[in-house]
Amino acid sequence: MSNYDASNIQILEGLEAVRKRPGMYIGSTGSRGLHHLVWEIVDNSIDEALGGYATTIRLELLPGDIVRVTDDGRGIPVDLHPKTNRPAVETILTTLHSGGKFDGKSYKVSGGLHGVGASVVNALSEWYLVEIHRDNKSYQQRYERGVPVTDVNIIGESNHTGTIITFKADHLVFSETLVYEYEILRNRIQQLAFLNKGIKITISDLRTEHIVEQTYHYEGGIIEYVSFLNLNKGRVNQEIIYTEKEVDGVTLEIAMQYNDSYATNLYSFANNIPTHEGGMHEDGFKMALTRVLNKYASDNNLLKKDDSFLGEDTREGLTAIVSVKHPNPQFEGQTKTKLGNPEVRQITSQIVGEGLERYLLENPNDAKAIIEKSLMAARARIAAKKAREATRRKSPLDQLGFASKLADCRSKDPVISEIYIVEGDSAGGSAKQGRESEYQAILPLRGKVLNVEKARLDKILSNKEILSLIQALGTGIGEEFDASKARYHKVVIMTDADIDGAHIRTLLLTFFFRYMKPLIDLGYVFIAQPPLYKVQQGKRVEYVYSDEELNKLLQDFGGRPQIQRYKGLGEMNPEQLWETTMNPEERTLLQVSLKDAMDADQIFSMLMGEEVEPRKLFIQENAIYANNIDA
Repeated sequence: MSNYDASNIQILEGLEAVRKRPGMYIGSTGSRGLHHLVWEIVDNSIDEALGGYATTIRLELLPGDIVRVTDDGRGIPVDLHPKTNRPAVETILTTLHSGGKFDGKSYKVSGGLHGVGASVVNALSEWYLVEIHRDNKSYQQRYERGVPVTDVNIIGESNHTGTIITFKADHLVFSETLVYEYEILRNRIQQLAFLNKGIKITISDLRTEHIVEQTYHYEGGIIEYVSFLNLNKGRVNQEIIYTEKEVDGVTLEIAMQYNDSYATNLYSFANNIPTHEGGMHEDGFKMALTRVLNKYASDNNLLKKDDSFLGEDTREGLTAIVSVKHPNPQFEGQTKTKLGNPEVRQITSQIVGEGLERYLLENPNDAKAIIEKSLMAARARIAAKKAREATRRKSPLDQLGFASKLADCRSKDPVISEIYIVEGDSAGGSAKQGRESEYQAILPLRGKVLNVEKARLDKILSNKEILSLIQALGTGIGEEFDASKARYHKVVIMTDADIDGAHIRTLLLTFFFRYMKPLIDLGYVFIAQPPLYKVQQGKRVEYVYSDEELNKLLQDFGGRPQIQRYKGLGEMNPEQLWETTMNPEERTLLQVSLKDAMDADQIFSMLMGEEVEPRKLFIQENAIYANNIDA
């Protein structure tokens, strides 16, 4: 055990502001902030494991939405702190920016919010209990809303070391919800197990009679992660390319494998934190990938003279994890999820370059398959260039064919402007007549939209319906996407409430996820909820959106009202469509959100991709949940 005692704990500032402005410390006081409390405590246990002091972590959800996190690390120090003359654990839990992560000795690297974790969680908890096992004793201390209500008491002897944190989030702070979503926590726990090979992490939900428990333990780490992400995809290189190296205190791990899809799935992390906005490690990875594949193809005469791959060619169908562990990470960007350390770019480029060059030389068959994949992507890029030019426009009315489809709104302010994507001319006609033309645009699509999961960009850009959609939205697609050019901040998918409508909706969501994902991230994509039934008795008319709602309404009506089941939007006249589905005062819109991009990637690959068997299995397992399926 290394020398880890009160002298390692440094104090930077007090705790008063946390309860006044919790959003500054955990992002929000909604569901996201609530779950963030859990990560701050779990991250501390992960840091113990990264230092080589813990091997097992347990997260439990107890009845009443109480959280308990247990690890077998060193245990938080309990001896008196030299500056505060209070036990070190109390100093950590009552002082912002205090902990063992600032002296550069106790922890090599750490995740979380730079050491604010435990004290912030304590401040925002109705009560917080810490139990510590170290020095052959067990200690306990209780806090209420950040204030210690007991001393650090010895409660018994102990033959092991570790820390147990139990807390209840404060309802005065988290007024929106106190309920933890098991699936959000499970996803992240599995991700942490992938990113930290050898660590065993268990999550249990004890809130109901039916206890759910899952344990994650990956000796292969991110190699197993890539294998997991490529599960339902055909593999181009059979062996996963992996390299790990430490340079100047910075440890880099990369694992990558090409599959037969057309999407790029590059996920980067810094000290276990997902860096959604990329950063220096991603830049270095991309530079090395393009450089090495160009050199290999050129050296082996696989490219025509003067030809070369662009970065996008070398990333088609790539699944890659780039994980950096840095002793002093600098985060930038709008959401502080972009790694800014300039030295990391060169370190990453060097390590990836060396590892990839070695792999290609040692695996000539896989190397040839990867180069072939990039060559096909390059040809498709060249073929797509002309089609892409057609998507760049000065106004949506530049092309006659396009102008005849889009019924634009008069407003030029994207913040208030909405576009309804409607299936078919019939519904399009009703929507055009029923809309508020000042701020509502209508784009009717004819027939089934192209399944972009099975098509390359050149084919996608030659599809008239997709082209109309790209032109109307104005943002461009893929790597050229620019959110600031969005012409509408509400993009509403309005399809029939039947199986065909659901299919078209899924095809559109697949397109948005693969080629306009920032639209979803920004919260611009919505799904309209048209009514399923019109119920009329005399002059009383009610619109109903589910079978459950219909049954309740029929009990309320008494007698025998007329019930009309809407098969399609085209069956409604313009007034009905406005009243039920388009009027901002009355309508129901479902906002499309993305909780986990990796989960979404796997689901879209399974539902919309080439592999039939996983889809068949999914349908068999989930058929019992289906309803409102047309006969």
